[in-house]
Amino acid sequence: MGGWYARCVGAVRRGWSMLLPIALITQVLPSVAVAVLSLAIDPSARWEEQLTSDSAVLPAGFWADAFLWVGGLFGMGLIASLVQCVGWAAGTWVIARQAAGAPVDLGTALRYGLRRAFGLWGWTLLAGMIVLFGLCLCFLPGIYAVFALAMVGPVYLFERENPIVRSHQMLRQRLGLLLGRLAMVIGAVLGVSLVVALIEQAALLPMGTTPMDTRAATAGTFVVTAMAALLTLPVHVAQLVGLVVTYAEQRAHEGPVNDAQLAHELG
Repeated sequence: MGGWYARCVGAVRRGWSMLLPIALITQVLPSVAVAVLSLAIDPSARWEEQLTSDSAVLPAGFWADAFLWVGGLFGMGLIASLVQCVGWAAGTWVIARQAAGAPVDLGTALRYGLRRAFGLWGWTLLAGMIVLFGLCLCFLPGIYAVFALAMVGPVYLFERENPIVRSHQMLRQRLGLLLGRLAMVIGAVLGVSLVVALIEQAALLPMGTTPMDTRAATAGTFVVTAMAALLTLPVHVAQLVGLVVTYAEQRAHEGPVNDAQLAHELG
């Protein structure tokens, strides 16, 4: 575990100046946009007001509002996840090339991310649906799927085929090695995300149930949401680095491989 941690720290030291702007553009900004827009189209406050006066009847336009809200959230989530895949691919390219001593720049990294994003997006959505199905079955299968499919992104980017099967094989072949590392990465992400979410909700309380009704409330909501998203910026970088380093370590256990070969595999 000490060697893995040292390699993660090394990747962050080499690449933080590139990884932070990539995460800001592709992870933080989409999160802020989705959060603010979801508040803007949220009809729940109006529903509560109407139900207070007559709780026996659904609010006027309930189904249309619900469809717009749920559909809007779903659509925004899909677009945001695609943009985030650009960042995952771009960040992986930066980490791999820097480990091999190759030059990197932000523009080339983002262009690479755009080129690989749609394929990564498709496999990520499929993995997410498998996890969701497992959680709906009995929760524990979903938790297992989270770990079994954690390597889908790196496998697709480096190997380009069978990422779901291959990710599962990696977990089964070295259960203890991957489980410990993935548990640290996932635990850190969930822990920090939970703390940030609690801070954000507490900071939004003064905005009331209709935070987009006035200019002052709208501005306050945007500032709080943006600050909360910025607090997660290091987590996005740590998550990406942890997964890529774990994948590279797994490949080294499977057979001879070096940094230059891995960088070449990305294309």
